[in-house]
Parts: sequence; structure tokens; C-alpha cells
Amino acid sequence: MKYIISGTDRADSNSLKISRYIQSLYKESGEDVGLIDMRDIRGELSQGPHYGKDQPASLQAEIDKVVKSDGLIVVCPEYNGSMPGILKYYIDHMKFPDSFEYRPVCFVGLGGMFGGMRPVEHLQQVFGYRNAFIYPQRVFLMNVHKVVKDGALVDPLMQDLLKSQVKGFQAFCKALKSAGLDANSFIAQKATK
Repeated sequence: MKYIISGTDRADSNSLKISRYIQSLYKESGEDVGLIDMRDIRGELSQGPHYGKDQPASLQAEIDKVVKSDGLIVVCPEYNGSMPGILKYYIDHMKFPDSFEYRPVCFVGLGGMFGGMRPVEHLQQVFGYRNAFIYPQRVFLMNVHKVVKDGALVDPLMQDLLKSQVKGFQAFCKALKSAGLDANSFIAQKATK
């Protein structure tokens, strides 16, 4: 299963609205994808040991979703020229290298004039460092406060861009998996050695 990571814990966020919209696009294309909402796990991020060891059970369950996922769709708003701190802190809790190495990842940025380009580029650096397979078609939702109305994305061009990304990312993940190059294939190979 793929998972959408809604990259902020802000109440009533456009990131969560867009994440749910993307989830509906996958559903329309015949695939169920899960949703990881930072609001649901923010309390667990501050408890106990950190950075991949002896996590609280509820946080470990969220980490396991990432480790077993077929791909990740990261929806990230721009906060002060980068990603929200909670998203980076969440990433820092992930098991190394299994969480991201060879895992297909795509990005959707949300923002004003640049549509969240800066945080997506920062995320690409982080995921590139962790050897993820980064899908090249990024989507930047410019002026997000004007294109999300009553919880729905109303801009036809941006709807089309997201639909195209969904279709392309599905093919990207399928190709990696069929060639045995995805994270889950590598994890399975390591387990048999």
C-alpha cells in the first residue's frame, strides 16, 4: 500500500484537504492508499527514545506503515521557506536505511507564488540523501489559499496535474517493483541472506 504523508499538524490545513483529494484520485484509479496525518502522531513524536529506537507502540505502527509501503506521496506546505518542523522531525524518527532506501517517493508542494517549491526541493535533498527513488514529476499548487474552496481543489489545471502525477507515479512504482528494484524487494532479499 502507498501512503500519503500530510506534512503539517496545523488544524484545518490545506495540506490535509489536498491529501484527501489525492487519496480520492488514487481511489478513482482503482488503488486504495493510506493517509498519515501529522496531527494524529505529534504527541508520540515527543515521547520516549527517538530516532529509530524503542519507539512508543503507536508511533512504531506509523513507522511500520512507511517501512512496508509501496511508495510515499509527500504533501508539504511551505513554512518560512522550508518544510514544517514536524515533518522533518517525523522523518528523523524513521528507521535507517529501511524507511526510505529505494522507496519510491513523489512530492506535492503547497504555497503562495512558488507553490511550495522550496520545501519540496529541501525534501528532495533529504530523500535523495536517504537513497529514495524520487519520481520526477512534482506538483506545485500555487496560491493554494485561492484554489482550495470549501475543502476542495477548484483549479482545473492543478486537478489535471495531480491526476497526471497519480497515473505516472503508479506506473513508476509498478516498474520498480516488477524489476525488483523497490525498497520492499531489497528488504526481502536481505532477509533471505
